[in-house]
Amino acid sequence: MVTSSPFKISFLGPRYWLTWIGVLFLYVISWLPQKLQLGLGKLLGRLVHKFMKRRRHIAEVNIKLCFPDMSEAEQKKLVLKNMENTGIAMVETGMAWWWPQWRVKNVYGSIKGLEHFERVQASGKGVLLLVPHFLHLEMTSRVMGLKCQGLGFYRPHNNPLMEYFTTNGRLRSNEYLIGRKDVKGLLKSLKNKKVCYYLPDQDYGRNRCEFVPFYAVPDTATTTGTLMFAGSKNCVTMSLISHRDDNGKYHLEIIPELENFPSGDDKADVTRVNQRVEQAINTAPAQYMWLHRRFKTRPDKNTPSFYKK
Repeated sequence: MVTSSPFKISFLGPRYWLTWIGVLFLYVISWLPQKLQLGLGKLLGRLVHKFMKRRRHIAEVNIKLCFPDMSEAEQKKLVLKNMENTGIAMVETGMAWWWPQWRVKNVYGSIKGLEHFERVQASGKGVLLLVPHFLHLEMTSRVMGLKCQGLGFYRPHNNPLMEYFTTNGRLRSNEYLIGRKDVKGLLKSLKNKKVCYYLPDQDYGRNRCEFVPFYAVPDTATTTGTLMFAGSKNCVTMSLISHRDDNGKYHLEIIPELENFPSGDDKADVTRVNQRVEQAINTAPAQYMWLHRRFKTRPDKNTPSFYKK
């Protein structure tokens, strides 16, 4: 359980100076009007599209695989929008970490389905909330924190100074954080009727996975780790949909529990998880993190990578 991250004098040393420059730049930008920040983020995303060719290529491959019925022009348009949203995600991080509550309330759009949390917690159980890797996830958590403080299940940052900022920034909207290796900590939190964010949509390799459909890819490596937590007697599994609208307001919706989950059929169960992820992505496809190599693990180890040029 992580409830704070203390500042260390060593953070002032030369090894962190570049990190400080980046963080201070982000902090200064966070004080600008939101509309201007989003515009700067979009511009930054266009630079990502132009110069970070490897990342752009990954997004192009993912979108082509997932949406084969899209025309080539539509795919290119979606990739560009996705890169713009990637840039926006960078400035949204500053908003989430440093904005006062009144500014967060100004961009609050709506949260539907909070009654599902209340119903489950009243029954004595916690909520395992399936959350895809939305690019606006930092702000989604901050907005959710206005109405309901959850718990973040996360991977600590390799850079100790960034871990300091990330942890304290996220604790503005979360009751506490749990490191991804702290399985017992998450199970205990569910037993204590907490709402725990869980991101089940990345390729974590062959260990503890099943190959099941995700969009048009029939054999996507999908973690079964979700089922370990969902199988707790103290847990109900729900999912979250969110998006940022054209006016810069954030809208969240909690989708009720998966019935008879897990069922004991791992393939069927993680297929249902992927379907929930798809449902969330379809609300705003350009706001999903397509830059991750979602299909890097293939059933046959000798199959050429989708991401090879």
